Amino acid sequence: MDSLKIALAQLNPTVGDIAGNLEKLRAARKKAAQAGADLVLSTELFISGYQPEDLVMKPAFLAACQKAVEALAADTADGGPGVIVGYPRKGEAGRHNSVAVLDGGEIIAIRDKVDLPNYGEFDEKRVFVPGEMPGPVNFRGVRIGIPICEDIWGDLGVCETLAESGAELLLSPNGSPYYRGKVDVRHQVVLKQVIETGLPLVYLNTLGGQDELVFDGGSFGFNADRTLAFQMPQFVEDVAISEWARGADGWRIVGGKVAALPIGEASDYRACVLGFADYVNKNGFKSVVLGLSGGIDSAICAAIAVDALGAERVHCVMLPYRYTSEESLSDAAACAKALGCRYDVVAIEEPVTGFLSALETMFEGTEEGITEENLQSRTRGTILMAISNKFGAMVVTTGNKSEMSVGYATLYGDMNGGFNPIKDLYKMQVYAVAAWRNTERPEGMYGPEKNAIPQNIIDKTPSAELRPNQTDQDSLPPYPVLDDILECLVEREMSVEAIVARGHDAETVHRIEHLLYIAEYKRRQSAPGVKITRKNFGRDRRYPITNRFRDR
Repeated sequence: MDSLKIALAQLNPTVGDIAGNLEKLRAARKKAAQAGADLVLSTELFISGYQPEDLVMKPAFLAACQKAVEALAADTADGGPGVIVGYPRKGEAGRHNSVAVLDGGEIIAIRDKVDLPNYGEFDEKRVFVPGEMPGPVNFRGVRIGIPICEDIWGDLGVCETLAESGAELLLSPNGSPYYRGKVDVRHQVVLKQVIETGLPLVYLNTLGGQDELVFDGGSFGFNADRTLAFQMPQFVEDVAISEWARGADGWRIVGGKVAALPIGEASDYRACVLGFADYVNKNGFKSVVLGLSGGIDSAICAAIAVDALGAERVHCVMLPYRYTSEESLSDAAACAKALGCRYDVVAIEEPVTGFLSALETMFEGTEEGITEENLQSRTRGTILMAISNKFGAMVVTTGNKSEMSVGYATLYGDMNGGFNPIKDLYKMQVYAVAAWRNTERPEGMYGPEKNAIPQNIIDKTPSAELRPNQTDQDSLPPYPVLDDILECLVEREMSVEAIVARGHDAETVHRIEHLLYIAEYKRRQSAPGVKITRKNFGRDRRYPITNRFRDR
C-alpha cells in the first residue's frame, strides 16, 4: 500500500455503558467507511469507558467487554475498515489495559499497555498488570506501532522499541484529562517521540466528563519532520479522516486540517460546561437546582448549568434572610432573567428563627457568632435538598477553590450538592471566566450570546451576607493575595519561606497554611467537581485529615 486512510474517532464514551459505547464506535466505523477509510482508531479503553477504576476487577465486566470486542471484530468481515479498539482484557498474567486490532472478521492482534501510570489522577498499577514490550502490528501490509497513552509519556522506551522492530508509523490511543495548558504539554511529549523514532505519530485523545475528570479531545498528529500534520478540535466529538502517503522517506500525513483551539478562560469554561453536562446527563438527572445568592460564584454556576443543559432544566432559588441586601435580591433576579431559567424566592427567616428558638435555652448566655451564621447556611442547604428530593433535581454546589482551600464553606449548608462545576477554580479565576463569558458564547451552548451575568455581580465586593455589613475580606486576605498564596501551597508545594520571599506577609502565609490543613475534613465530604488545574483536591492532592505538621 502506498496510501492509507485512517479515521480518528474522537468520541465521548460512558463508563460501564458497554453496549452504548459499542454502538457509538459502530456508527463511527460506518461514517469512516463512507469516507473510504481503511482503518478506524479509537481511544484508550473505549469499550469500557475511561477511567473504569475498580470495575475491571469484576469478571463479569471483563467478560462483557470481551464479548463486545468480538462482536465488533465480526463486523469487520464486511470488507470495510479495520478497527483498533481499546478495552480491559483478562490475560494469563492478569488484567491488562489493551487494544485489539480487528480486520477480516477476526481479532488479528492484541497489544497491552506497558507503562502503567500511578500518579495524580492515575492509579493503574492497582488494577492492571503491565504488558510485554510490543512489536508492530501488520495491518494490510503496513507495520503499525500502537503505544497506549503512558507508553509515549514515560521513559520505558516503548516507541523506540517499536521503531527498532520495524514500525512504519505510530498510532497512540490516549485517555489524557484536561488541565489548563495541557495541549502544549501533549505536543511536546509527542515531538520528543517523533524526534527519537523518526516516525510520524498520531495522538488520539478521548472526550467527555467522567466524575471529576474532563477529557477534552484535541487529538493531533505530527509528521516525521516534526511538522503538525493536523489538529482536531477540543471539547466536541469528531470523526476525522487522516490521509497518508508512502514516499521514499516513509509514511506522511497529507492535507490535514488544523482546528483553532480555545485558550485561557475560554478553554477552562468549556471544560467546566462539558464536565458538568456529562455528570448530569450520564447519571440520569433531568434537571438541576441551585441557590442563586446574587454573588459571583452562584451566578457563574447558573450560567454553566444553562449553557450545559438549557434554561428549561435549571431552577434557581433565592433564599433571603434579614441580612440579604436589596442589591443581592435584584442581582439574583437579573441573573436568572438574563439566563432565562426558572427563578423562585423562598425566605428563610421563619425556619432559622425556629431553629434559634429550639436552641434558645441551650444557647442562653452565649454570644451570637459563627454558629448562628452556619444555621442560615444549613437552612438554605436543607431547603435546596428538599426541593431536590421532591422534584428529582440535582443540587448544584457553588463553592470555589479559594473557599474550599481555607474552609470558607459550611458543611451540610452551602456545601450540599451533587456536583460543583467551579470546585477547581480559584476566586480570581471565577471572575476572569465570568468576564469572558459575558463577551461570547461558545458554539453548542444554550445560554445567551453575551452578558450572561449582570455586571454588578462581577463588580461588587463579595460577601456571604451572614451578618450585617459582612465582606469576605473581613476574615480573609484580599483574593489576589489569597489565591497566590494558595497556588504556591497547593499547586507548587512551596515552603512558607519561599512564599514569603515572593512578598507575602509571614503571619498571613502561616495562617493560610493552617486553614488549608484544618479544612481537609470538609473537603473529604465535599461534592465532586471539574478538575481544571494541575492539582485538584481529591485525586491529585491527598493529605491526611489528622495532621499536626506546620512549616515553621
